[in-house]
Amino acid sequence: MNAAPRFSANNYDFVEATTGYNWIGGQWVPAASGETIEVINPRYNKALGAAPSSDARDVEAAVAAAEAALPAWQATPIKQRVQVLYKLKALMERDLEALTWLVSHENGKVYGDAQASVLKGIECVDFGSSLDNMSLRNTMTVSRGVSCRFEHEPLGIVAGISPFNFPIMVPLWMLPQALVAGNAFILKPSEQVPYSTFALAQLLQEAGLPDGIFNVVCGARPAVEAIVDHPKISAVGFVGSTKVAQLLYARGAALGKRMLCLGGAKNHLVVVPDADVELTATNIAASAFGSAGQRCMAASVMLAVGDVQHIIDAIADKARAMAPKVHVGAITNQAAKARITGYIDQAEAMGAQILVDGRGAEPGDPGNWVGATLLDQMNLNIPASCEEIFGPVLSIIRVNTLEEALSIENANPYGNAAAVYTTSGAVADYCVQRFEAGMIGVNIGVPVPREPFSFGGWRQSKFGHGDITGVDGFRFWTRQRKVTTKWALQADQNWMS
Repeated sequence: MNAAPRFSANNYDFVEATTGYNWIGGQWVPAASGETIEVINPRYNKALGAAPSSDARDVEAAVAAAEAALPAWQATPIKQRVQVLYKLKALMERDLEALTWLVSHENGKVYGDAQASVLKGIECVDFGSSLDNMSLRNTMTVSRGVSCRFEHEPLGIVAGISPFNFPIMVPLWMLPQALVAGNAFILKPSEQVPYSTFALAQLLQEAGLPDGIFNVVCGARPAVEAIVDHPKISAVGFVGSTKVAQLLYARGAALGKRMLCLGGAKNHLVVVPDADVELTATNIAASAFGSAGQRCMAASVMLAVGDVQHIIDAIADKARAMAPKVHVGAITNQAAKARITGYIDQAEAMGAQILVDGRGAEPGDPGNWVGATLLDQMNLNIPASCEEIFGPVLSIIRVNTLEEALSIENANPYGNAAAVYTTSGAVADYCVQRFEAGMIGVNIGVPVPREPFSFGGWRQSKFGHGDITGVDGFRFWTRQRKVTTKWALQADQNWMS
């Protein structure tokens, strides 16, 4: 057996990790190819370790391990399955500092953003542990002597494909519901951030999850395609770009699989003149520049309605105060940094006014840094106004009316999140009822629903039905069995008997 991957850090200083392996059947195993992928610390633009470069052979091994372990897990009562999650929650709380620094090092987040993401993951585990006490098995007497009920049956072997930006939180959007339901789960983490998943595998084993019920297969496109194509994997959850989400949804659906694929976003914030200045400026800056803008819930366009110059000035002040390395984390890789700065360069060439310029942040530093950037006088002909940038860049489009702002928001192809900033309940209600987005904020620029409310957008932000978290997530990883029962002939009968 290969040694478990190890990583230990308690500050931002560069630390190397030991080599990582796939986690299959409770064993650390190299990829069948023998090849590895470097894992880069974005703060230093330097390899902190390596992970397996897997293909269909590794997926097949994970499926075999899951298949062997599945009967005993499905025979385990749900009251016992959830005990694993209770223990996992306690272990994650015990290791909160270590998990936070791990996320920070392999993802590039500043400490506060990293810790918040781990805490949200713990909340997802907490919700999953409550599923056995929720009313998920309804029974009704529908006629004299006749009862109907439905119950949720596991699908069997299922899989998740998670992105680089939240290496612990996003897997935990899926895992608790899938495991409590009685499934075996195969996770393919982003090849850029596998070490957080390695830590999760170790914690789940320590929590008592049987070997083979959770497996990790690392790698890039060959591993993803093998998961979607495998005939014994019944359902796949995916979080990533819209382009890949759409392709995988079509590929898996054509094979008859249950697919739920979350894509990208272009979230709009509508600001009206009566908005509270301090609340709005603080909240918008946090939304647009927190996590270096590398999240699908980040604000990327501000629709400034009427005279809100005083609010724009306050946002610019907040942006200037957000220092790279301290408040704004590193960009995931050099290619992403080049893409982000390319959008800024193009906007400037097309007439945008740069109120705060994040290009050239930390000159001479080897890390991948782009500071908070605020672009004014933007319009829909400038690509930065309508394409997903996935960086700390906020575009300001000035409009005269609320209707014009709503028209711009609702015409964009994405439907992930939208928000309005106002002190008027009437204005807030008007916008909430008209936004074409799945998650809405009122004076909240990152309207991520807390558990048990579910996460999911509309239109090109999501392909598939239902949401990925909450009770919707539990339903996604299960199928309903309906049972109608009668035990005795009744003296009085009607058509329902």
